[in-house]
Amino acid sequence: MTKKRIAILGSTGSIGTQTLDVISQHPDLFEVVLLTANNNSKLLIEQAIKFDVNTVVICNETHYKDVQKALDPHYIKVFAGINSVEDILSSYDNIDIVVAAMVGFSGLKPTMAAIRGGKTIALANKETLVAAGSIVTREAKKHHCPILPVDSEHSAIFQCLQGNRSPIEKILLTASGGPFRTFSYEELVGVTKAQALNHPNWNMGAKVTIDSSTMMNKGFEMIEARWLFDVTPKDIEIVVHPQSIIHSMVRYRDSSVIAQMNVPDMRVPIQYALSYPYRLNLDVPRIDFSEIGTFTFEKPDVNKFPCIRIAYDAISKGGNIPCAMNAANEIAVKAFLEEKIGYMDIPDIIEKTIEHTAFISRPEIDEILQTNEEGRNFAQSLLKKIN
Repeated sequence: MTKKRIAILGSTGSIGTQTLDVISQHPDLFEVVLLTANNNSKLLIEQAIKFDVNTVVICNETHYKDVQKALDPHYIKVFAGINSVEDILSSYDNIDIVVAAMVGFSGLKPTMAAIRGGKTIALANKETLVAAGSIVTREAKKHHCPILPVDSEHSAIFQCLQGNRSPIEKILLTASGGPFRTFSYEELVGVTKAQALNHPNWNMGAKVTIDSSTMMNKGFEMIEARWLFDVTPKDIEIVVHPQSIIHSMVRYRDSSVIAQMNVPDMRVPIQYALSYPYRLNLDVPRIDFSEIGTFTFEKPDVNKFPCIRIAYDAISKGGNIPCAMNAANEIAVKAFLEEKIGYMDIPDIIEKTIEHTAFISRPEIDEILQTNEEGRNFAQSLLKKIN
């Protein structure tokens, strides 16, 4: 395996920091050449020095002088603003893999720039394919850019497909069920921010943790799987598996089911995306099946977790509707984290935003950007009524 040069978009977030941990275990195989962050300038500086990177971008331009002053003695190039990220990704030829770990819709344009630059994409940003799946996959084919999944579920599916030439019958997308799997609807209405941020199995950023608790995250993953593996929504079944050991499964036409398993640790799928098609040593815990004892499975309750139904309806309608759904979700989750709305207001805001969205069956990128802006504005207007 030849040494690979890595760019990490969102290096100070959960996926970004875990990616750097993986890279630190294999310094002979991976070299970090670009790091980007939005606000966490202090950690960005520490990462840049530790990994001796070539270039960093601080997207919030107010932090530029501090970052530039700290890194100038280390001869590290410093740029500011999201446009700089796009320019570098589309023009630099010293990058082999781009880890798209930015959270939210903001990851779309940099990912598109990386694709136009002919880079391999290790995709951790769900919203990119949720909002613009048809456009992103079309451009990736045009520029011959592989998209390697970093999400644990999509990595699991990808691994289950290796070496199998037969068409699949069904993707079985597993979900932990989150912290509120056994809650009644009445209990969900009173869920607090602190409760929602306490995920039983995974350590993630705040936004993704809330999405996981509402199961919108699973709706996003279903849409992402639709585009990554070129299947229809009806070919994807969500299965609640509270132990989070089986990360997803694929059923073939002869009724055989292949599953991928490991402990809940995002470094496993991150490393597989970086090292594909090879498997490397990784310092993470191993599964002790005797300690686990039992695997359980159940159907998700779409009445308690309507975001699943909303996601299936959105991708079934297609066009710009998933983009509007994502825009409303970002606004609603942010408002919940700021304790401006209740927990069950989140799906309500999403549905009302979708209903208000003018449908475009085959949107281009400008129309996706416009839908995102309009969806966010309408969702924001709904917050005022709730308040």
